[in-house]
Amino acid sequence: MQNKISYFFKKLENDKVQCTLCPHSCTLSPKQTGLCFGRKNIDGELIAINYGKVMTIADDPIEKKPLYHFHPGEYIISVAQFGCNLRCPFCQNYDISQNYVDAEYIDIDSLYRILKNKNRKRIAFTYTEPLMWYEYIYDFAEKYSDKIDVVLITNGTINEDPAKKLLKFVRAINVDLKSFNHDFYKNELKGDLETVKNFIKIAFDSKTHIEITNLLIPTKNDNPEEFKNMIDFIFSISPKIPLHISRYFPNYKYRIPPTPPEKMIEFFKIAKEKLYYVYLGNFFDNKYSNTYCPVCSNLLIQRDFYDIYIKGIVSNKCAKCSSNVDIIL
Repeated sequence: MQNKISYFFKKLENDKVQCTLCPHSCTLSPKQTGLCFGRKNIDGELIAINYGKVMTIADDPIEKKPLYHFHPGEYIISVAQFGCNLRCPFCQNYDISQNYVDAEYIDIDSLYRILKNKNRKRIAFTYTEPLMWYEYIYDFAEKYSDKIDVVLITNGTINEDPAKKLLKFVRAINVDLKSFNHDFYKNELKGDLETVKNFIKIAFDSKTHIEITNLLIPTKNDNPEEFKNMIDFIFSISPKIPLHISRYFPNYKYRIPPTPPEKMIEFFKIAKEKLYYVYLGNFFDNKYSNTYCPVCSNLLIQRDFYDIYIKGIVSNKCAKCSSNVDIIL
């Protein structure tokens, strides 16, 4: 493959370059690599060294993303690169997200053929941070988004201009809103909360289907008042946005004990005061994974882990009260 020049950067003096894809704005001297591991200054050009480098391809239930309101019960091809622009100390995929890892090169046409051979209609760029795979995803989406639904599972840490250019090709996203505390984002994750909030607003305004995940970590982001502020933020955009509250388990650098079940239920109840659709993930009780009509509480979709049963929906409406169900079938 030939080197792919990054779509967002500025040239500086002395062959330095500045990346303008995400708010880190990495300034790189020749041979230096950015914080995300995916971009390198090569001879005064910012090169996407992760272009086409595919770490893994899997065939997943779409609920695993998690996406509960976008073609429930179907399967989706999941694809990942290496690297990330955050430094979450609880990352589940830290072995590939926190390092440069060489991988097989797959061009966008070959990737499309893989989907066609598996008879899949949708692809999720996921596991690490897809927005740092920007050029590859953009090229694929620009060419094939009229044939394949492009989905992003993302931390939402990207600048506004590249976000808007890409989202016009994206059908659905799940944004990991990791906290509603600026200091937590800055000190624990090396990120920026306002950037993520802005990305969520941009995505909603672009008519992209959006769901949000919040990993609830004891002593770190489980302050009830901060959580209520997060719910108010989501509500201000739309109470119809599904929220997935995911149970934390120790991983990578964190050894904090798992989130207590009673804490999960407490925060579920807080979220349900304002949002129509709230789910608990990594949880023992499947009733918190079901979808109910927000008007009459009729069971719309029953979920037994990844066994999905669409029960109470007729012509995109609740079979009991005829309300719209806010689900893309």
